[in-house]
Amino acid sequence: MRLYFTFLLDCFRLSFVGNWQYHTWMAVLTVISLVGLHAYCQQLVHGLATTGMTDQVSWGLYIANFTYLVGLAAAAAMLVIPVYVYRNMHLHDVVIFGELLAVAVIIMCLLFVTVDLGRPDRFLHIFLRFNFPMSMLTWDVIALNGYLLLNLHICGYLLYAAYRGRQPSKAFYVPFVFVAIVWAVSIHTVTAFLYVGLGGRPFWNSAIIAPRFLASAFAAGPAFIILTLQIVRHYTNHQVTDDALLTLRRIVQVALIINIFLLGCELFTEFYTDSAHVASAQYLYFGLHGHDALVPWIWTAVAFGGVATILLILPASRGLKVLNVACVLAIVGIWIEKGMGLIIPAFVPTPLGELVEYIPTLNEILVCVGIWAFGLLLYTIFVRISVPVLSGEMTWRAESREDTKGGVTLSTATA
Repeated sequence: MRLYFTFLLDCFRLSFVGNWQYHTWMAVLTVISLVGLHAYCQQLVHGLATTGMTDQVSWGLYIANFTYLVGLAAAAAMLVIPVYVYRNMHLHDVVIFGELLAVAVIIMCLLFVTVDLGRPDRFLHIFLRFNFPMSMLTWDVIALNGYLLLNLHICGYLLYAAYRGRQPSKAFYVPFVFVAIVWAVSIHTVTAFLYVGLGGRPFWNSAIIAPRFLASAFAAGPAFIILTLQIVRHYTNHQVTDDALLTLRRIVQVALIINIFLLGCELFTEFYTDSAHVASAQYLYFGLHGHDALVPWIWTAVAFGGVATILLILPASRGLKVLNVACVLAIVGIWIEKGMGLIIPAFVPTPLGELVEYIPTLNEILVCVGIWAFGLLLYTIFVRISVPVLSGEMTWRAESREDTKGGVTLSTATA
């Protein structure tokens, strides 16, 4: 146990070690996080009146980001499945970066839920009245926190084994890996069921929502990891092969095609039948009675998704420049589609027929940007720690009690 706390202490020290670019990046993220914290304090004092949400539109930018990030966390499974199920060794050395991303993103999800509550003490209602298994919200709490614990254990154990210079015992992490694969699918499915189960919001009452969530998640997540791995390869000595990036490219390509197909199926159902439930879709894509705030956003998302899919189908996307452009377009397009394009239209019009548009306030945007900055800060620290540990640059040696790395003394680690 003492050695484990020493490992944590050395990781803490290592997180402060880096060149000027690393320190500048961390300083910028810290400042943005503090600005977001200040904005949240304003909200905590004055209530949700500081946001653009109203009685008519009770979910906004917070839940939109939450929905997107749940998918980003679930996408870690798309690194794990090829390695542990299909024995794809191209991704073996980079799979932990996907699991570390899942840890950082789930923490961001919990933060977005917290700020959306308005009063954090409302969490007590979930635990005092644990309405299981009837409440989908209770299912979501279990799914998110369980997935967080699973990935914390897997990443922590693998890093600790590398720190001690030992081969990790498969009995201590492989069973948890397979449980995490199933759990990754469940967290996004349960999140989809949260929306689908609300009968008063017909825009969400579709059985295709859960498959669409998974398809878009398995496109945006690997796309984000592709960009991350290139940064890791550029700024560290960790080896990331082009084969690993191209394997992820194929995953993004297939997932984007499936996502576009499912979106087309949903649009056909909405507009061809021309039922009474088409009003929300009409508002989103074409505007409704002069209200069209989301129309340019959703068509931008459709254009980004379409262009990204075409680029990934073309052989030119085997080059990293084209691949990076496609990944950025996919990430931004899916964020718009799964965020504002999914959450807001369900509230417009209301069940009473009111047309009240939602526009986020500056304070609300600052809170969101602060949480994103904090999540990137955590992920940067996780990657900064894991690369030296996995490469053997920071390991435990009982015979050497004081070594230094980058000017910081690691009392029990050697470089």
